[in-house]
Amino acid sequence: MKRMINIALPKGRLGERAYKIFEEIGYGCLEVMENSRKLIFENKENGVRYFWAKPSDVAIYVERGAADVGIVGKDILLEGGHDVYELLDLKMGKCRMAVAGPAGKRPDSEKTLRVATKFTQITKEYFEKNGRDIDIIKLNGSIEIAPLLDLSDVIVDIVETGKTLYENNLEPYETIVPISARFVANKAAYRFKRDEINLMVEKISEKIN
Repeated sequence: MKRMINIALPKGRLGERAYKIFEEIGYGCLEVMENSRKLIFENKENGVRYFWAKPSDVAIYVERGAADVGIVGKDILLEGGHDVYELLDLKMGKCRMAVAGPAGKRPDSEKTLRVATKFTQITKEYFEKNGRDIDIIKLNGSIEIAPLLDLSDVIVDIVETGKTLYENNLEPYETIVPISARFVANKAAYRFKRDEINLMVEKISEKIN
């Protein structure tokens, strides 16, 4: 009997794309993609047990050991400071964390910068590293509206195509960090299931490269 690897998948398109990779490299479980009320899906023959989670919760499940491995956006890892092993860049869900603001109107570099964002930790670390005084305004909804209503001078947010920014007369000023999906592991699980997890990493790496 194979030792089971518990895998947390993020709900949505990214998780579905990631599961397809698992399926194609021999870790399939047919029930995963069925429209079912089941919460946990396993295939003992392939040695895997899957469950879906909110993307921002996957790292918590992995860090706390409820999942051995999972698929997590780099933004979530940076923002949450989760204590997990980051084993592989899956090169999916590519975008970037950026500072953006009104097009053609860079803010005064002398005054305290008002920054609206969901990503307070990433924002704080970035501007501290650059020696800039900031006033962070934490928002949970549409960040782009903040500078339009003069609530903030700039925003820090995930930018994929930039279309929403340009449609609202905003533009990216600078990139903080590239973002993509990462394959992560629980530290204790990696010690006890190192061979199984490393084999999985090897197969995924071969597939995506």
